[in-house]
Amino acid sequence: MYAVIMAGGGGTRLWPLSRTARPKPFLSLLGDSTLLQASVARLSPLIGMDDVYVVTDGRYAGLVRAQLPGMPGSNLLCEPVGRNTAAAVALAALAIERPDDEIMVVVPADQRVVDAAAFRAALAAAAERATGGELVTLGIAPTGPETGYGYVLAADDGGSTGAAPGRRVERFVEKPHPARAAELLATGRASWNAGIFVWRRDALLTGLRRFAADIELAVREAVAAGPTGIEAGYPLVRSTSIDYALLEPASVVGQVAVVPADVGWSDLGSWDALLRDTPEAATDECRNGRAVSIRGAHGAQVVEVGADRVLVHAAGGRTIAIVGIRDAIVVDTPDALLVCASDSAQDVKLVVDRLVAEGRRELL
Repeated sequence: MYAVIMAGGGGTRLWPLSRTARPKPFLSLLGDSTLLQASVARLSPLIGMDDVYVVTDGRYAGLVRAQLPGMPGSNLLCEPVGRNTAAAVALAALAIERPDDEIMVVVPADQRVVDAAAFRAALAAAAERATGGELVTLGIAPTGPETGYGYVLAADDGGSTGAAPGRRVERFVEKPHPARAAELLATGRASWNAGIFVWRRDALLTGLRRFAADIELAVREAVAAGPTGIEAGYPLVRSTSIDYALLEPASVVGQVAVVPADVGWSDLGSWDALLRDTPEAATDECRNGRAVSIRGAHGAQVVEVGADRVLVHAAGGRTIAIVGIRDAIVVDTPDALLVCASDSAQDVKLVVDRLVAEGRRELL
């Protein structure tokens, strides 16, 4: 078994901390370790460092090497440009020389998992299911009708294969509206799609050739042509997610299974997720039921008077005073300050869009 960690860019909803030069996977949001380092650490001892590979944008090769000094240098795969997860997964399957029937685990580098032991157990169960040739996804136990995540709906008949764990997937559902999310939860068969996949290498490639032949062929030809071929050919690969390219059409023909994972998962997609989901990772001051989470102070001083449910991420080295505010996010960096209501945290990406439109690249 080997793991492929996808450490791309993005994280625009975590601006101004997440930037083009150091995006979300390379940030320390939950303690001293970066999200990438935490992703690798929670795989051990199920998957050792020698069997961990990282796919990243070539711009971040130095960050990966610095943060994972124990990973063999040959285990780093660099994309000349990001082409979404279908291309990244195809690149890993075609460029990494492993046995055709070996189990390949695909994990994003920018997620939170509280229970690492339960996570490894879920991966082991998924690997058992995948030995039969199915494409397997981990299904996160929902804690409510969340509209920011995609859902996996298991088949009503269970779709069991002997004693193999998990159930056959009936279909994937993109981020639903609240009423639809509630309907899905009421079925008792829905889970959140974490983008964590387990499959045999040959099953993956067979699926790509069937459902996304253009991507498989383009990446195969680029890899066969060597470094210059990847530089020239990879940018021409169709950009789409592995969910759209492979998992969704494969589920229609009964080739996808879901294994449950109750592991304390979050995709940490926005500042309000940090405020809502990870109080244990913060320095919390709780007075009379109020909570103020202070992170990454790095010498800065935060003075709080009468605040409630506020996240302060102080990375600018200044003193920050918050007085009488509630349900808010304050993120201070040396060149930018973000202040927003916690229920508007998803709209931080609109700030990035505006900065792009205005040509303010020094802030991106």
